[in-house]
Order: sequence, then structure tokens, then C-alpha cells
Amino acid sequence: MIKVKKNPNGTYQFRVSLGFDPITGKRIQKRMSGFKTKSDAENAYAKLIVDHSEGAFNSNSSMTFEKFTKEFFVPWYKNQVKESTFENRQHTINKHFAYFYNVSLSDITPLILQRWQLNATEKYSSQYVRGIQGLLSLAFDRAIVLGLMKENPSKIIGNVKKVTAEIDFWTKEEFEAVISKIYLGDYFQHFQFIIIWLLFMTGMRIGEASALQWDDVNFEEGTLNISKTLFYKNASNYRFTDPKTKASIRVIALDSDTLGLLRDWKDTQQKQSKTNFILSYNGIPNQKHTVSHSIKRFAKAANIHWIKIHGLSICILFVSQSRPIAV
Repeated sequence: MIKVKKNPNGTYQFRVSLGFDPITGKRIQKRMSGFKTKSDAENAYAKLIVDHSEGAFNSNSSMTFEKFTKEFFVPWYKNQVKESTFENRQHTINKHFAYFYNVSLSDITPLILQRWQLNATEKYSSQYVRGIQGLLSLAFDRAIVLGLMKENPSKIIGNVKKVTAEIDFWTKEEFEAVISKIYLGDYFQHFQFIIIWLLFMTGMRIGEASALQWDDVNFEEGTLNISKTLFYKNASNYRFTDPKTKASIRVIALDSDTLGLLRDWKDTQQKQSKTNFILSYNGIPNQKHTVSHSIKRFAKAANIHWIKIHGLSICILFVSQSRPIAV
């Protein structure tokens, strides 16, 4: 509702709020007076609103993408997602947003973004580039909300084509060749064996496996309860978190070999370290790089091709019809 006031001298005035300055956070207000008629004041009010709306993004167009990212986007984004999600994506933001740091927000055009996109696809996989551009697009949308950009260049040029990546895995025979190189008489190698075996035989994600407690194993029923994941930042900062989806909460049936190996590992582990974490040799939860190192070490020893952690977790899909596996 337009609030037009009549002055004692017969002229008209109005005061209008134009929102908040995205940089200072202060309310933007403007007062205009001296109109001969109420209609003149109302028309001026309407024109002012339109002019401000169309030119809002220009008022702070000199702000660099670096300033916007560090002072506005990152603090906002951190409060929108889980801490583990932010931790995982912070490196991507720091590394790849820097390409635009010296560019003013108003100068990030579709042409500039497409140049970045073409350069990125020469260095990285399409899946990785799509993830980076998704974050950039989110940042541009936030800049638009704050009145710092007029349009989202990412939505104009579109993301790169999605390409389904082929995931390498081990066959049953390759897996057996790898684990044959692990000496169970060595405590740490025994620990590495259990990691590789459990991921291979259950198809769990590494975060789910790292969160496993001995209470999650029912040796009588032969089952494993998956109900949580582990957020691990460092040896003194880790905690349980909810799975990505409700479907991730499940109970896995364990074969007799796996149950026997878990019993043996528990007996060995508890003599060295009193911990409830299944995948731990020192009381501290397992870390991803330990798994990756273990895969590389024993694959090399067996002269078998190296696979990623995720590849180890999907092997069960290809060997489920060819059990039992030699221990």
C-alpha cells in the first residue's frame, strides 16, 4: 500500500523502503516530496520501484566474485547443508571458484562461464565438472537473490553432458589373488584384510563400514545392521551421522565365512585395543586413505589392477553367483 502524505502547504510526499543493501545490511529508504497532486506522487512512487528493481544488480556490480564467495555465499551455504557435506565440498569451492575471483559479478557472462567449462572438461571427468558447475550455479542464484546479479549464466549455457563412468572392479579370482598376499599373523595386515573382505562381501559404502560397531553384528542370526554413517574429520573429531536415505538403513545377511572371520578379528582386536568399532586397530575409526592404501598395496603384490574404494564395494554384484570364496 502506497503511503502518500499531504503536506501543510498542499503538496504531497511519500517515503519508500527499497529493501536492504546486500553489502552493509542497512535498510534502503528514500523520501520524495513537492508533488502537486496525489496522483503525481503515486506515479513517481511506481516509477521509483520499477527503476530500482531493474537497476538493483548494477548498484553493486563492482563486487568481485571472490568477495561474494567468501563473505556471502560460503557462510550462507555452510548453514544450508550438513557439516559433512560442507567439508566435502569446501575444497571444490576453494579450488575451482578461484577461476572467477578477480572478475566482477556483473562481468561473469555466459561466454566467460563457457570458457571455464571447456577448460575444465579437458582436465576433469564430466561428472566432476557437473558437480563444480552445480555449485557455481547455486552461488549465482544466491547472488541474484541478493540483487548482485541479473541472470544465472550457468542456466543459460547449460551443464556438460552427463557421461556414465565405467567402474572397475575385481572378479572373484582377482579378489582371491589379492587377499592371498595378506598375512593374518601381522596385526595391521589382519586389520587390512578385514576391511577389504567386508567391503567386498557386503557392498557397503565406506562411511557405513567405518561406522560399524560390534553391537551391529548378530552372530547368532548371522546379520549385520546398517543404520548410520561416520563423519570423520580427524582423530579427535568424528561422529555418527544419519544415512543419505531411509533405504540405506538395512540388515545384511552374512555368510558363514564372513561371520567366522569377524569372530577371529574381534578376538585379535580386543587383545590389542578395547574398542567397539569393528574397523579399527587402535581405537580410532578407520579412514578412507587406509582403505585406498590397502587396496593399492596388496593389488600390486598380487599383480592385479588397482580399483577405487567404490569399485571394491560393488564387486558383490558380480560375484554373488560364484561363492564360496576361498579363505
